[in-house]
Amino acid sequence: MHPSQPDTDMAEPTDPATEAFLRQLTDRFVFVEVVFLRRGDAFELRHVADTDAEAASLTAIDVGDLRALAQTTRDGAFRPNKAAPNLRRGWRCEAPGTARLEAALRHLYPGGLADWAAARTAPPPATHYRETAARQTGLYRITPILPDALAAEATRACCDAGSCLRRRLWTAPGAEADPEAAKSAMPCLEPCALLLDLARRAMKLEQGPKAELQIAEDDLPVLVHALRTALARPDPEVREGDTAAPSNPRRLRLLLEKLGPLMPASAVVEASA
Repeated sequence: MHPSQPDTDMAEPTDPATEAFLRQLTDRFVFVEVVFLRRGDAFELRHVADTDAEAASLTAIDVGDLRALAQTTRDGAFRPNKAAPNLRRGWRCEAPGTARLEAALRHLYPGGLADWAAARTAPPPATHYRETAARQTGLYRITPILPDALAAEATRACCDAGSCLRRRLWTAPGAEADPEAAKSAMPCLEPCALLLDLARRAMKLEQGPKAELQIAEDDLPVLVHALRTALARPDPEVREGDTAAPSNPRRLRLLLEKLGPLMPASAVVEASA
């Protein structure tokens, strides 16, 4: 932090959400992709994959540096969704005191702590797909007319754990909320802009011209395998929100969703092997 800037992170937290979060922190607690190692009133934060790494092998960074860390992937691509499973590794951060811990959470997962606290109420204040789509105008005004099956496909493709680690509490027709143990402790309370953009793309594809393709049934698992291979080797040049790009992960998963009903049971087993 620049010496001339006030250290606003040091103010004692009075937010009930922070207090509730602290009460349930154990000596080792994982929130999305970050492990919090508690040592009395102090905390050390690391990428969960580096939990047991030697401290000397990790770069020590300040709490204020976490904002920049969360902005980009290892390849330098912008991270519009801070809950995407692509947080950079190889760092550790000391947070001496609860105020610094609160600041660290705010930098890594903006709004995540407030959503976590809200989801603890019964019932959680989730806004479901149809409610969200109904109030859209402009670019997303097409999203309310998605058929139920298409809304479910777009939801599963967009909210797959390979793209987002928020536990989805909202539903779409044919797509129930994520199970309690799914993904992470950070909830998703309503469809995000990335979901609405994929829903818009799905509807435009549905309304657009169609190509006739004759393919052998035995080739369906080959096509599915090719799509999954592409997902396992993401193109670093493709922006996460660019659903027009053929190699966009959400676009690939949307096609996988469409292929699923075409495959016989034996082919599904083979493709998932």
